[in-house]
Amino acid sequence: MSEPLVWLPFDPELLGDPPTGLRYEVVDPTESVPDSVGEVGFYVTPYQMGPAVGDVLPRMSSLRVVQTLSAGVDNVRSRVPADVTLCNGRGIHDTSTAELTLALTLASLRGIPDFVRQQGRREWRGGWRPALADKRVLLVGYGAIGEAIEARLLPFETEVVRVARTARDGVHPIEDLPVLLPDADVVILIVPLTEATRGLVDAGFLGRMKEGALLVNVARGAVVVTDDLVAALHAGTVTAAIDVADTEPLPADSPLWDAPGLLISPHVGGASSAMWPRAHRLVRDQLHRFAAGEPLHNVMTGEY
Repeated sequence: MSEPLVWLPFDPELLGDPPTGLRYEVVDPTESVPDSVGEVGFYVTPYQMGPAVGDVLPRMSSLRVVQTLSAGVDNVRSRVPADVTLCNGRGIHDTSTAELTLALTLASLRGIPDFVRQQGRREWRGGWRPALADKRVLLVGYGAIGEAIEARLLPFETEVVRVARTARDGVHPIEDLPVLLPDADVVILIVPLTEATRGLVDAGFLGRMKEGALLVNVARGAVVVTDDLVAALHAGTVTAAIDVADTEPLPADSPLWDAPGLLISPHVGGASSAMWPRAHRLVRDQLHRFAAGEPLHNVMTGEY
């Protein structure tokens, strides 16, 4: 029996000590698909958010494992055969996404976008802005990234209220949001995109938020109803910072571009120098487990 074939989006030497007993090819199937596609047993997807990384799946007749480099798997989950193990990139983006979340939050509260525009106009204009200190932050989504965000929030003298899909010690269930929202100064979204979270932030959600509260979305764009957010921003009831949008790249005619009180970053939560060392470590560990016949980490099963 030939050695199982692994498709990687990077040179296997970057893994440090890739396991023996496996064959490796560096492939991005969104650009070209080699003839070896039917031999692939372990597919590490390129780091892309769109569905294109899953287009090759029907041709992978020997496939046993799909390992994504993203925490979310909504772009491929429905296309992975039932007998194939799907693993996400939990742990890869915790540090990078948590950093951006804090950057967006601080920049929005302290008015950094205004300072940048004023600098371009050579204007020196002071003024008072809200601090992050003493704020109650509602963290909607308390997985690995949520924990990393909390660890960075607490030194800023904040109170963090945790929310997840189901209740556990110290964590509210998502059903408690209506009573939690009115007391939150900052609401951070880091939930996965599922049928339960799609459109979670609608007019009703936004209407329950405290007057002038900040919404930060580092989850998925479709968690927020865009038209409802735009309406709330124009009404001045909330401000927002988003790293994701329901259509990406964000079209030039999107009303989000001109919405007041909104800071936009182009889905770069995981795109920093912190990503690749953590991606290489996770993939290396997964491949060693795969080669040894051991259980894999980050297996996606059921609703999550």
